[in-house]
Amino acid sequence: MGKVAGIDSSTAGTTVVVCDTDTGEVLRQGYAPHPVEGEAATSGKPTESDPQSWLLSLGEAAKDGLLEGVQAIGISGQQQGLLALDAGGVLVRPALLRGDKRAQPQAADLTAELGGPAKWAQAVQSVPQASYPVAKLRWLAQHEPATAQRTAEVLLPHDWLVWQLLGRPQRRTTDRGDVSGTGYWSAAAGEYRHDLVELALGHRVALPHVLGPAEPAGQTPEGLLISAGTGDTMAAALGLGVGPGDAVVSLGAASTVFAVHGEPLTDLSGTITSFADATGRHLPLLRTRNAVRVLRATAELLGTDLAGLSDLALSSTPGAYGLVLLPYLEGESTPNLPHSAGTLTGLRRESMKPEHLARAAFEGMLCGLADALDVLRGRGVAVRRVFLLGAAAELPAVRVIAPALFEAQVVVPEPGDYAAVGAARQAAWSLGVVLGSETAQAPPAWRGGAHQVLEPGDDQPVGQAIRQQYTTVREQTHPGAFAEV
Repeated sequence: MGKVAGIDSSTAGTTVVVCDTDTGEVLRQGYAPHPVEGEAATSGKPTESDPQSWLLSLGEAAKDGLLEGVQAIGISGQQQGLLALDAGGVLVRPALLRGDKRAQPQAADLTAELGGPAKWAQAVQSVPQASYPVAKLRWLAQHEPATAQRTAEVLLPHDWLVWQLLGRPQRRTTDRGDVSGTGYWSAAAGEYRHDLVELALGHRVALPHVLGPAEPAGQTPEGLLISAGTGDTMAAALGLGVGPGDAVVSLGAASTVFAVHGEPLTDLSGTITSFADATGRHLPLLRTRNAVRVLRATAELLGTDLAGLSDLALSSTPGAYGLVLLPYLEGESTPNLPHSAGTLTGLRRESMKPEHLARAAFEGMLCGLADALDVLRGRGVAVRRVFLLGAAAELPAVRVIAPALFEAQVVVPEPGDYAAVGAARQAAWSLGVVLGSETAQAPPAWRGGAHQVLEPGDDQPVGQAIRQQYTTVREQTHPGAFAEV
């Protein structure tokens, strides 16, 4: 039995897990928050960070001999952060984090300058958003021109951490998964678009070498193997063990929906972003603006909490006595209705009861997510099994309603540090390839964690009827909303 470690450096802190190389069993784990100062300490939503704090957090999370006996380490880092370095490899400013929304005007400008969303989709399978490093580069050029001029090299958070662990070698590296979220690397072509960096920043910069999925980045001065690392979304997919036919729905205030696919997708409407994954496949991804926030708003209206809302919903019946809630409370991105509002229809005397409104909230949220899954299916992406993540996945109403509306088996994994586990699995893969015990074609087959499996069963016709009721209202209210997807 060997040991490998996975490190997930998120916006909030560092998680370290030590896993058995053969089974994936988590043997030890640690966590430490990132030290924060100034505005970030009070707002709880940092947009910038001194990367040295990530190293301090890592040291704290791995204290007391946590990494003893480890043979290899993998790194998962928050996607779409930006570290700008000068020609000597010195940071020219604090890192810009994923949650920084200041570059939204710059993202819009870049989209227009290249000729619109379709041109960007053809170039890099995505359309610039405020979080993308390509938009952050334009923001730097406009708001901090002296800093932009000094910028000679650009790294992502996981790239920088790998570089630090390796002792800051001359060669910098990244992986195809994380770099596919930059806005200047094409998952379809497997190459950088240096011209898009120049368009954003005003000049070209050095970019890290893109490693293959099982290719190690190198060894630490102490002799530990460091794998390529990847972004947190890709690492979580690897930790969950998803493969072709699997989709993941992450239930937060908003939601992320992605699936595993063998080919990159080019969606000219910009609705689908086609990331690469950490295995050589691809992760077509959509976002919805409205998920658990729909449930919270309804619970507040009814004077209860999420658990109470779930109980109310289950005391109603499928279809909520004809009540239909279009859950576009914050506008919507899937479909592209940024200025829309929520809509409640079907009000009759018999349907105006708390339990029916509660049921309509759950059905509306889940129908909106089913719409996103159908967009993927419509582009040839197989969705036979849906992994449902987030605390709201524990709600009984979600578990009862989701399988029939998704028309798929629903898997609810137990809560876990899946990005860190995925990073450890990548480390085991790289180590196995180096030692000759694994091939570069597929990661090691680890046992999956505990989970609950929910089947549509005999409720599938009921689910189809609810979807039809919802679709009819959506098309009447927003005709052709999905016409261009």
